[in-house]
Amino acid sequence: MKSSKPLSPIRPLRVGLISLGCAKNLVDAEIMLGSLLKGGVEITNDPSQADAVIVNTCSFIDAAQEESVDTILDSNEVREAGNRGQALIVSGCLPQRFRDDLPKLIPEVDAFMGIDQVAQVGQIVERAIALRAEKLLNPPTPRKRKTAVKARLTELHAKAGHTHDHEETLRGTDKFGQTKKVLALTAEAPSGPLMDVHVRPNYIPSWETPRFRLTPKHFAYLKIAEGCNHTCSFCIIPRMRGTHRSRQQNDVVEEAKRLIADGVKEINLISQDSTYYGLDLRPNHSRAIASPEKFTAATKALAVDATTLCTLLRELNALKGDFWIRLLYTHPAHWTDELIRTIDECHKVARYVDMPLQHIHDDMLARMRRETSGQYIRDLIARIRAGIPGIAIRTTFIVGFPGETETHFKTLEDFINVTKFERLGVFAYSQEDGTVAGRMEKQLSPAKRQKRRELAMAAQHKVAMAVSESFVGKKLKVLVEGEASAKELAKANVSSWEHGLIRGEETGSSALGTKGKYLIARGEADAPDIDGRVYIRGKLPIGEFARVKIVGHTDYDLIAEPA
Repeated sequence: MKSSKPLSPIRPLRVGLISLGCAKNLVDAEIMLGSLLKGGVEITNDPSQADAVIVNTCSFIDAAQEESVDTILDSNEVREAGNRGQALIVSGCLPQRFRDDLPKLIPEVDAFMGIDQVAQVGQIVERAIALRAEKLLNPPTPRKRKTAVKARLTELHAKAGHTHDHEETLRGTDKFGQTKKVLALTAEAPSGPLMDVHVRPNYIPSWETPRFRLTPKHFAYLKIAEGCNHTCSFCIIPRMRGTHRSRQQNDVVEEAKRLIADGVKEINLISQDSTYYGLDLRPNHSRAIASPEKFTAATKALAVDATTLCTLLRELNALKGDFWIRLLYTHPAHWTDELIRTIDECHKVARYVDMPLQHIHDDMLARMRRETSGQYIRDLIARIRAGIPGIAIRTTFIVGFPGETETHFKTLEDFINVTKFERLGVFAYSQEDGTVAGRMEKQLSPAKRQKRRELAMAAQHKVAMAVSESFVGKKLKVLVEGEASAKELAKANVSSWEHGLIRGEETGSSALGTKGKYLIARGEADAPDIDGRVYIRGKLPIGEFARVKIVGHTDYDLIAEPA
């Protein structure tokens, strides 16, 4: 057995971090790194040299949760093989979701921390390293491995799910949103893991929060709010992330100014529900405005100087510089005519809408608790396209939801064919324990869910080919990302848990070939990591805007040359 590696008194602590999941999780990771660097900690990409490793987890759907568990246990195996004194810390959505049970399920972990603790990560790292040293004196009994841990997490939330409906009734009351700190470190178990998690998070960052960006210099994510007030029957996010809470507009703008000064060319605005931004800042606000009618009435009743997404977009658009503002994570129930006008009039706002619709059939929308009807969605899309010429609409759908019949699915399939979304991803429904949908009757088999996903993506594949073809011969403004590797050219693959795994292994990218040099770029219709790309044959400055002419396409991507 190898001995633990002693800390050197002549160097600072070294911490490694692995971040999984969405862009919102990535910002949390950046804040943790910024806080650590401010505290004099050294960041390393080599886990074998780290005094502590942080795994920032995702628990969005089953597959993402499994990836988190795999990464935690793999990190422990690496530690046991070469650096047994290293502390292992788990942060993010998994501790938020399973805070009471993770210490028993994964005793190898030295500390669990929640979303509210990201700015205090330095203190948690120090305590975790001390706990690890104690634990080596009395090592825990080896526990069940990956499969058993995942199965137990599923079982736990199957039981916990019976309280979900009661918790939902607390939405909009003073009781909802209160926090509770859970500390698993006790006198009876002095070497047990630290559990520092708020049951209902209330943290939001500010421009002064230390942050070390993990994105390339030319683009960044800017979190404008945290949490969500919706009660979608399939979603666990509000229980993990808490209720919606907006940052002050002047704070968001100050951070944007600093990003632009640092060379950022694309600011991606993110939150759980960006269209709700600012509504919680109004005096004596009520959260019970989820429906389009109530939301529209609430916005019309606002004071003239009230903060909304529209006021934020207009102030950001007025900032000096050549940059894009990209709006992500909008909810269809919260679109207004004023928002459509604002995007049309603000020319730095990318002609791009990210608006998950989830379904189109009224029965499914009702079961999903989406607050919208199929006709409302059709009318909204028509209004957006008429009001913002050249707009690219990205959406996601869930297929195989409990109770979805062949008729329901066929209605969705026809909607995809007729509406011709520029960007679209599809989820096979994931039965999440602890949600209302997870306990619904008429659950479809995993095989049927997956088959419907394949059929829906096949429909979108035809649409995507036609959309790509329509760009050939046109000139576009693009943001150049960097040089394309041979692997990227061979696969031209894009996938994302939160955006429906939009592609498979084969995407018709053979038109690119693997010989010759290409640059990778993105147009206004392509968000980082989740949408298509523009492959450019030629030389252009990396990290800058450029004009290109589209000369060809693959299934989802465009091929261009400098204009």
